[in-house]
Amino acid sequence: MYTKIFIAITSQSLDELLTYNRHKKDKPWDTDDIDKWKIEPFKPSDNAGGHFAEESSFATLFPKYREVYLKESWPLVTKLLKDIGIACTLDLIEGSMTVKTTKKTWDPAAILNARDLIRLLARSVPVQEARKILEDGVACDIIKIRNLVRNKEKFVKRRQRILGPNGTTLKALELLTSTYILVHGNTVSVIGPYKGLKEARRVVEDCMANVHPIYQIKELMVKRELAKDPELAHESWDRFLPNYKKRSLSHRRVPFKVTDKTKKTYTPFPPAPEQSKVDKQLEAGEYHIGREAKKRIAQEERIEKQKVKKEEKKRERERDFIAPDEPGTAERKKKKQKTKATED
Repeated sequence: MYTKIFIAITSQSLDELLTYNRHKKDKPWDTDDIDKWKIEPFKPSDNAGGHFAEESSFATLFPKYREVYLKESWPLVTKLLKDIGIACTLDLIEGSMTVKTTKKTWDPAAILNARDLIRLLARSVPVQEARKILEDGVACDIIKIRNLVRNKEKFVKRRQRILGPNGTTLKALELLTSTYILVHGNTVSVIGPYKGLKEARRVVEDCMANVHPIYQIKELMVKRELAKDPELAHESWDRFLPNYKKRSLSHRRVPFKVTDKTKKTYTPFPPAPEQSKVDKQLEAGEYHIGREAKKRIAQEERIEKQKVKKEEKKRERERDFIAPDEPGTAERKKKKQKTKATED
């Protein structure tokens, strides 16, 4: 019985294997240059359902100093959004920008790209750079950096590190991540592919955590060179990446009052309470003295301390005017004493 079952299972699995191998053949159209993860662009013909049933809209505020620039560049923004079927309005009185879908909108993601566009324009990004967000495969990331550093002076210094001298660090970061980066106020705006956004965010957040961007830039440069070698595509790159060690030693916190931790003899009685100010006055016999008398005693003590300090300073000043012992003076004194003794 068991033999029949085993033979049946074996024959069934063999048939499946033969069927699998029969269809496992090289396809002439399946070449290595085909990107199987590529997302095809969405065209108007792909929207078979017609216009959307509901209207979607987004609005954002912009600062006062952006009014003039937005007013000049708004015709270009209107033209860009009109091509994808999005309506936009600029309200200079309220200081807001609004985008919404229309009956001509055919791309469901167009309203999201338009929302990102007005957000970037409000963050002082030029129109020529912000318009890239409407392309497929391009995204944006607005990194809030003010809440990453508590001290304002440290925040300003670390924000300046992202820019570097004459903007060289920022330019190198843009070239290595294939993104556009704008450091403005308390935020950093980044536009580019998803991989570049991830790398740029990591560099910015590490810079705010007191890690200099030059270390990240060196690592990105090494990765860029390693990516050119197809043999290293399926290997770990850890052995090639630079490994930096911390140079600053951790300092142990020294307590303000060092307590005596020596072992003491055990006593069942608790320690005596410390004397209060009144107890000390009663012990010294000053509690029942009048206020004027207390002031007079304190004044006399102060004068005595001043006299002692004055004498010490006077002795220190006079010490500089004492003539040092000249070499040979002790021998002369001994000779004089000997001559006097012989004469006597």
